Amino acid sequence: MSNHLHLIATAKNHDLSDILRDFKKFTGKQIITAIENNQHESRKDWMLPIFRGKGEANSRNKKYQFWRQDNHPKECYSAAFTAQKINYIHNNPVEAGIVDKPEEYLYSSARDYYYQKKCGLLDIVFL
Repeated sequence: MSNHLHLIATAKNHDLSDILRDFKKFTGKQIITAIENNQHESRKDWMLPIFRGKGEANSRNKKYQFWRQDNHPKECYSAAFTAQKINYIHNNPVEAGIVDKPEEYLYSSARDYYYQKKCGLLDIVFL
């Protein structure tokens, strides 16, 4: 999605909240750096001040804030609940009007589920 992220994750021998915190910290820095260093990024003039303003308003940040501080975690306590969440995630780009079918969205594991093989951008474990 263009403005948010859905994922199903598991962690062995680690606290999942620590992993999510580190993921957001790392990716936020990488994205901000990519925006700053891309001379052809036409949106940088209005995006960077927004990220800077959010960062200055939050004492947890040094300069910018890319990700929101809150999350909406749901524990996948059963196979049926997990399947429901996967279907919701896969249909999100369809509901947003980005694609007609879930498997058409390049940044979704729906492609992997539909074709039953790796064809998306990330490795997944089929549930």
